[in-house]
Amino acid sequence: MSDERRLAVLRAIVQDYVSTSEPVASKALLERHQLGVSAATIRNDMAALEDAGLIAAPHTSAGRIPTDAGYRVFVDQLSEIRPLTSAQRAAIARFLEGAVDLDDVVDLTVRLLASLTRQVAMVQYPSLTRSRVQHVELVPIGPGRVMVVLILTTGRVEQRIVPVDRDLTTVEGETLLGTIRNRLNAEARDMPLVDVAARFSELPEDIAPEDRELVRAIVDALDGALVEEREERVVLAGTSNLARVGADFPLTIGPVLSALEEHVVLLRLFDSLASESDRTDIAVTIGHENRHAGLAETSVVSAGYGAGDDVVGGLGVLGPTRMDYPQTMAAVRAVARYVSGMLG
Repeated sequence: MSDERRLAVLRAIVQDYVSTSEPVASKALLERHQLGVSAATIRNDMAALEDAGLIAAPHTSAGRIPTDAGYRVFVDQLSEIRPLTSAQRAAIARFLEGAVDLDDVVDLTVRLLASLTRQVAMVQYPSLTRSRVQHVELVPIGPGRVMVVLILTTGRVEQRIVPVDRDLTTVEGETLLGTIRNRLNAEARDMPLVDVAARFSELPEDIAPEDRELVRAIVDALDGALVEEREERVVLAGTSNLARVGADFPLTIGPVLSALEEHVVLLRLFDSLASESDRTDIAVTIGHENRHAGLAETSVVSAGYGAGDDVVGGLGVLGPTRMDYPQTMAAVRAVARYVSGMLG
């Protein structure tokens, strides 16, 4: 008996169960798939798969359904993720091209993923620990006021208006701001966000005494922006899709909803992506592989996205273990690559 044939039978069972949500019997396999063997052989293969813990009989049904282990073998045996069609890729580009800032990118991405997969979509804001400073800009906007702009490599832009005790719109004032701007960028450019505040705090002491209050006001404004950036967030969309597949949760979807409300659970999931050498790798956790008990009836398909060579956040979808894994994996990978391109 061929292991390849058993895998073919397992693939057929997974595909049929995902499509119909009904336990799959040997007769149905023969009718729907060209397996090239007898009904008795199919029954023997199904018995072997059941002994291996890859399929199981729900209640007294004559059919079989995949187990978590069966889905795992199915996913691991995918030789490649089928690419999205050119029309699907064009639709992704059109949907996301209207984003004007990072908030738009996150909002549009999470809604797009929910629409493409009909699952719960999740997008992590770029993580503090993996964000870097791209540029600090200082702009005089009238006598007694300066706009302080903090730009991160992840696309986040923070602005603060700082009241000052002098007119910096003059030639001398703009020259002074240019000097301070250059010092700030020399200290902070391409530095991890978590290290920047300490560098800024020492800066005023190196400045001419008559300008130290101005520099302190600017540094305080930047420090305030850095504090706000420290909040780690995950944005969700498509939670109502769980109701569409309510039958896939034997008791209730309550534990799943509770887990989704605990963003720390989702942040831990995405943080595990940071160690991946390739940010476009797809991670699939199935059923009881999920550490949180509330997600034991779900699967999570996720990927990292990045700016340049850095993985800065994660995105993915969550749904029942009975999901179309190849299509879902393709959608998550395509969207992650597109978002990375936008940030890069």
